[in-house]
Amino acid sequence: MSLGTHEPVHAERPVRAGGGKRRRPQVGKHLLLMCVALVSMFPFYWLLVMASSSSGDVFRFPPRLTPGTRFLENLGKVSDAVPLGTAFVNSLIVAVCAVVLTGFLCSLGGFVFARMRFPGRDKLFGFVLATLVFPTGVSLAPSLQIYSHLGWINTFLPLIVPGAASAFGLFWMRQYAVSAIPYELVEAARLDGCGLLRMYWHVALPSMRPAIASYGIFTFMWSWNDYLWPLLVLNDPQKYTVPVALAQLKGAYGNVDYSVVTAGTLLGAIPLIVLFLFVRKWIFRNMVAGAVK
Repeated sequence: MSLGTHEPVHAERPVRAGGGKRRRPQVGKHLLLMCVALVSMFPFYWLLVMASSSSGDVFRFPPRLTPGTRFLENLGKVSDAVPLGTAFVNSLIVAVCAVVLTGFLCSLGGFVFARMRFPGRDKLFGFVLATLVFPTGVSLAPSLQIYSHLGWINTFLPLIVPGAASAFGLFWMRQYAVSAIPYELVEAARLDGCGLLRMYWHVALPSMRPAIASYGIFTFMWSWNDYLWPLLVLNDPQKYTVPVALAQLKGAYGNVDYSVVTAGTLLGAIPLIVLFLFVRKWIFRNMVAGAVK
């Protein structure tokens, strides 16, 4: 009985999805994203065009799409009309103080609501969230009366103190602390004899830095762009913040010179743009690290 010859058996290679072809670059998706980016950036470019043009060019039709040559001239008119340098310093003082105070109190309160057990914790946190339902305008008149009795009108205190422990900031920090700080770590710190502040400083703060940094950026932007509340509590031009000072440009030359107003608006937006360019990579890196952790 002879053995038949057998052909060698070759293992079949797994077939790649798509017939083994290389994945084609998603050109359509990239083109769509580029179009969205251009559309999003166009208002900033148009702001630059208007700020460097004359008032007549603003209403020109068809509109001028290239920057003009009057940017420095318009900036000179802005500096002559309003004390913008003083307003920059005032806004910087208010924004930095608000960021520091809000970051500390909201992160401390969020850590307490997330990882400290005490009677009525959930009900108290629910009451804090319920305050988000009321519109801001409801509290303007009572707040003005309170700060008037305290002697805080025409000072920076009403711009810093009321938002130091905001309900949204507490909610933000509490939600992050729930996922970033395990109970076991808090119990270990308590067994080591740590009090509340030491637990916050050594346990909560290192874990909550991404949330504090992100909320700090939002707080800086809100404080820098706030217009209505500073307009109500400040009556000294030397204490105006940037939005209130820029609002005075409307009556500086009788008829509104929109090119000058636009130049002042662009100048007021530069600090926010520079801040974002400096911190965006750090913020995104820490947010991703916190999510992975």
